[in-house]
Amino acid sequence: MVVSGGLPLRLTACWAGVLAGEPLPSSTLSAQTPPCLQTVRRSEAAPDSCDACLGYVFVVQKSYQDSETGPESSVITKVKGITASRHKVWDVEEYVKPPEGGSVFSIITRIEVTPFQTLGKCPESIKVHSATCHSDSDCVAGELDMLGNGLRTGRCVPYYFGTSKTCEVSGWCPVEDGASVSQFLGKMAPNFTILIKNSIHYPKFQFSKGNLASRKDDYLKRCTFDHVSDPYCPIFKLGFIVEQAGENFTELAHRGGVIGAIINWDCDLDLSASECNPKYSFRRLDPKHVPASSGYNFRFAKYYKINGTTTRTLIKAYGIRIDVIVHGQGSFLCDWILLTFMNKNKVYSHKKFDKMVAAPDQHAGASTSGLAQQDSTPADPRGLAQL
Repeated sequence: MVVSGGLPLRLTACWAGVLAGEPLPSSTLSAQTPPCLQTVRRSEAAPDSCDACLGYVFVVQKSYQDSETGPESSVITKVKGITASRHKVWDVEEYVKPPEGGSVFSIITRIEVTPFQTLGKCPESIKVHSATCHSDSDCVAGELDMLGNGLRTGRCVPYYFGTSKTCEVSGWCPVEDGASVSQFLGKMAPNFTILIKNSIHYPKFQFSKGNLASRKDDYLKRCTFDHVSDPYCPIFKLGFIVEQAGENFTELAHRGGVIGAIINWDCDLDLSASECNPKYSFRRLDPKHVPASSGYNFRFAKYYKINGTTTRTLIKAYGIRIDVIVHGQGSFLCDWILLTFMNKNKVYSHKKFDKMVAAPDQHAGASTSGLAQQDSTPADPRGLAQL
């Protein structure tokens, strides 16, 4: 709870008691409270002791930091790699959907293909409810099943294979289940690389930062992510992502699924910009243990003409969908506290409102880890160091 003026109630009571010459109330103390602060009285304390009280409550306990949750964020992704199915070689232009490189994309790992579909008449899929029939009287002409593949003609015809019969439909023929061929693309997929380029901004503190190394060489062409040696190389192998999510790659590639790539930017902006670093985690997002809705797939078609007849290839694609999720919280010690209470508030005020001077170019001599530099900071850190 906060009173008018911005101070938390428990801190206001604490400071008012000190000013009245009373010991600090036990409700404000903890096992880490310095003994000198547990018995300090205003009449006994030098001005610096009062600064120490505030410094302890605000800086050590961080009881009053201004914070901002949910940074503004942009995400750009890029997938690289090739793979082969039984019938062809697939490149990134074919197995990544959509191709724009946004925060949500799918990598196709298995397909069921229904080739050479044309507009005509054919048996309905046996998987469609009430499609099975024994005679024409079982099929109502003009009936349109929303879960089916076309408009029923009123005829009962032999199915594509076996002895069953289904109602005839007018639509794209043959229907999907009658002639589909399965192809697996996941053999080389674990080696696909995914660049996840992320930039964040905390507008309240005018703080911006990205997850790419600030280097001008070909570093990004030869690195992959390692949280120790290459934390600012956000290039991940698909197999690594699936493994970190605790999933079996072959099973996931066969049935499909959704993996969340979570980037966390929890930043204490009282510290140096180099201490504000992204943390990555990965986990399965879709309900894989729900039989009625397990896995992930979608359909699309490729159209062309054969002898003037419009023809299409229908593809049911199973894949690994990646959702990049960015969150975090930025926090900074309240300026009002520093400008009002601290003995050296004039030093802080002078530094805070001094003109910002452009920092020198720091591209030269970049370290192996390639830590990214902060774009803007809320105050000159040298001013804080003098407090």
